[in-house]
Amino acid sequence: MNGTPVIKHRAVLITVLILLVAAGVGATVLKKRAGSGTQAALTAAALQAPATLEFLASDVSWVKPHDLRQTLPLSGSLRAVNQASVKARVAGEVREVLVREGESVSAGQVLVRMDEREFQARLDQAKGAFQAARGQLDIATKARDNNKALLTKGFISQNAFDNAASQYQIALANVESAKGGLDVTQKSLGDTVIRAPIAGLISNRTIQPGEKVSADYHFLDVVDLRQMELEAAVPTTDIMHVALGQEVQVKVEGLSNALIGKVVRINPATQAGSRSILAYIQLDNPQGALRVGMFGEAQLTLAKKTGVLSVPQSAIQDNAGAPFVYAIENGQLLQKSVTVGIKGDDGETGAVEITGGLENGAQIVRSNLGNLQSGTRVRFAKTAGPAALGAQAAAQ
Repeated sequence: MNGTPVIKHRAVLITVLILLVAAGVGATVLKKRAGSGTQAALTAAALQAPATLEFLASDVSWVKPHDLRQTLPLSGSLRAVNQASVKARVAGEVREVLVREGESVSAGQVLVRMDEREFQARLDQAKGAFQAARGQLDIATKARDNNKALLTKGFISQNAFDNAASQYQIALANVESAKGGLDVTQKSLGDTVIRAPIAGLISNRTIQPGEKVSADYHFLDVVDLRQMELEAAVPTTDIMHVALGQEVQVKVEGLSNALIGKVVRINPATQAGSRSILAYIQLDNPQGALRVGMFGEAQLTLAKKTGVLSVPQSAIQDNAGAPFVYAIENGQLLQKSVTVGIKGDDGETGAVEITGGLENGAQIVRSNLGNLQSGTRVRFAKTAGPAALGAQAAAQ
């Protein structure tokens, strides 16, 4: 009888324990389910919230007025407008060469002296021949005058007078011939001294003292660098857009600043072996920085607008023929449709005129960064200052 209550008591305890364990397990399962639901809700909320894009300062641009030029790209080499080739006028031996490459000379300055002794001897001979011819002319003149007086008095025949007159004409012709020979030899003697035909700089000297040269031998070149020309080949498809007086912006290798020139001549014929026409662009060179043979890249102005709103060409995107840009307003990215005008150069990069859709001072994304979403929050990366850069360098 006493064992029965004990058994019943144990059974009650076991039942209570089982219920407690079951309650604990149930609570754990419910807690896990609740936590899983919360995480899912948080993930969905995160997906629905717009991401924040980070831009560098170089990724954006400000819309502002520019002088926009619609241009035609050209290229070519430079040459001097005024240049002269100095050559020998007579054959002979070179005695002195008074200049070297790079030296500045003035017009009329002596450049080369040749041996003049042979030409001086020829001149002396020509002078003697001239004097002899003049003496013969004097004799013939007196004989003609005397025979004329005798003919008047009837002392000689007409035939005798005609003979004296003929001798006079021969003597006169001999004098003129001797005078011509004298002039030629004087010129030849003068040609032994070579002078600069123009003012400029000496280039391409090909002669040394002591050399014997023939007539027309090339000594050196003189170039005047005060005015230069860019000789540019224009495709025949574009030559109708080129006219005299058009403004051209030229960038020359080695010079940081662009130069302004203008079209002064257009060749009337195409180049042999190509379908292009040469246009000549004149440039002032007061400081002498430009040199013959330098390569230049030119932008010929076809149209020009002053003070128009423009954006970089890379900022313009297209949606089925409708241009748009990504603008940044109040820290958010917005897609804005725009109306565009001419394309050209604003002095910094290729640009497009904006005639509608943006206002002066608007901030836009300057490059195509892909398919961005309107409403996305935008922030700018912080650049390291001098102190931070110094600390970073010290740590490395």
